[in-house]
Amino acid sequence: AKMENHTRINEFILVGFKSHPGSQVLLSVLFSTMYIVTVVGNICMILTIRMDPNLHTPMYFFLENLSTLDICYSSVITPRAALAFLLGRRSISYTGCASQMFFFSLFGTTEAFFLAVMAYERFTAICNPLLYQVIMSRRLCVLMVVGSYLSGCINCTIQTGFTFSLSFCGHREINHFFCEVAAVIHTSCSNTLVNELVMLAVCGPIIVGTALVVFVSYGYIIITIIQMPSAESRHKAFSTCSSHMVTICLFFGTVFFMYAQPGAASSPSKSNIISIFYTVVIPMLNPFIYTLRNREVKGALKNQLKRKGFFK
Repeated sequence: AKMENHTRINEFILVGFKSHPGSQVLLSVLFSTMYIVTVVGNICMILTIRMDPNLHTPMYFFLENLSTLDICYSSVITPRAALAFLLGRRSISYTGCASQMFFFSLFGTTEAFFLAVMAYERFTAICNPLLYQVIMSRRLCVLMVVGSYLSGCINCTIQTGFTFSLSFCGHREINHFFCEVAAVIHTSCSNTLVNELVMLAVCGPIIVGTALVVFVSYGYIIITIIQMPSAESRHKAFSTCSSHMVTICLFFGTVFFMYAQPGAASSPSKSNIISIFYTVVIPMLNPFIYTLRNREVKGALKNQLKRKGFFK
C-alpha cells in the first residue's frame, strides 16, 4: 500500500500567488524583467572581472563565483514561475519538483557559504593586511569555493531525499510558486515531524554557522576601521565592506525569517512574498550593490567600454 501512495501522484500544482488573478500578467512581467536584469547584470560582472587584470584578486575571484551562482540560482526558479503566471500552467511533474528542490537547495546553501567566505576574505584584507597574500592563496580560494558547493550538495541531497521519501496521496497543491522544502512537506499525507526536525537540524546550523562567521568577521572589521588613523583610509575600507553588508543583511534576514524559526512554514502567503526576496531580488541586486559601491569595478567597466569605443 505504501508503494501505491508514492506512485499515485505524478505531478504537483503550484498555487502560490494564485489568489490574485488580475495580477498574474503583472507578476509575469515583473519576474521576467528581474530575471533578465539578473542575468545581464551578473554576466557583465563576470566579463568585467575576467577582462581586467587588476581585478584578478581573491575578492573578485569570489565575486565572479557569486555572480555565476546567482545566475544559476535565479534560473532554477524565476523563468518557470514567470511562465506559469503568464500561461496559467501551474503543474510541475514529480521529478521536475524534486530536481527544482535539489538545485534550489544546492545553490541557496552554497550562497550562504559564499557570503561567509567573502566576509572572511574582507576580514583578512582589513584586519591582517600584511598576511593577506599568504593566507588568501589561490589554493585556499579554490578550496573555499569547492567546499561551499560540497556543503550545498550535502544539504540538498538530505533535504530532497527526506522530502521525497514521504507519501503524497491525493493532495497535490503546493502553496508556493516553486518546490520549496517546507511547502512540499506540507503537502504530504505522512507524518512530517521527522522531516521538520531534519530541516531544523540541517538548515539551522548552516544558517547560524555561516551568519556567525559573517557577523564576527564584520564585528572585527568595523572595530579595525574605527581605529584607523586617517579619515580617507576609513572611508576606503568602509566603502568596500558596506556593499557586502547590505547583501548579507538582505540574504540572512530573509533566510532567518523563513527557516530559522519554529513554525516558519505555517504562513504560506507571507513565506511566498519573503521567498521572492532571496530567490529573485537578491541575485538581481548583487551586481549593482557591488559595482555601484566599488571604484575599482566602475573604473574597469569604464576602461572596457572605452576600449570598445563607447566612450571617447
